[in-house]
Amino acid sequence: MAPFINYGNGFGNRDQFRFLSAGLELGKVLTPVIHAGIVSGQFQLAGNIMPLWQSYTPAPHEQLYTCLDGQGQPIPCVLPTGGGTFYGVSLTPVILRWNFLTHSRRWQPWFQGAGGLIYTTHKYPPNILSNPAIGIDGGTSVWNFSPQGGGGVHYFLRDKRSIDLGINAVHISSASLGDRNPGVNASIQIQVGYTFWK
Repeated sequence: MAPFINYGNGFGNRDQFRFLSAGLELGKVLTPVIHAGIVSGQFQLAGNIMPLWQSYTPAPHEQLYTCLDGQGQPIPCVLPTGGGTFYGVSLTPVILRWNFLTHSRRWQPWFQGAGGLIYTTHKYPPNILSNPAIGIDGGTSVWNFSPQGGGGVHYFLRDKRSIDLGINAVHISSASLGDRNPGVNASIQIQVGYTFWK
């Protein structure tokens, strides 16, 4: 069992997005130590729930987009875009983690891949505001998926107690559940937790 907190930042066209989340992770080591040279270690299956999930985005504003003119040719246009702070919850039911075997009693590095689901109280990410008069439907979705991968380290303070530091690359996408799927192609999130091992 591990309470944790995440803080992150978006990249590319989402570099002004910030993320904050906190929750609880449960996991179980499924294998004995597998000896395979420098990648020796143990396989762990975990999952987490984040009752606190927030994304801080630029306030509603006008933004430059590429639109199509009457002949279907791309032209620059300025459109009203939503924004602000988004609140939600997140569930990551599958975290596949490899804990490396080391000769240290304190340090144990790991890497992982995971898949999750995010629900927000308003459609996320912010997008072009709907305007039926000019044929724009800017809806995204309150449901988004969050495939992710990363690595980190357990630092054991004593037997069966560790501080955990990790870094994850997280992609957020509705998989086209909404009318549009602008997504957050990449964010980097730093995680700090404290694990009680059995």
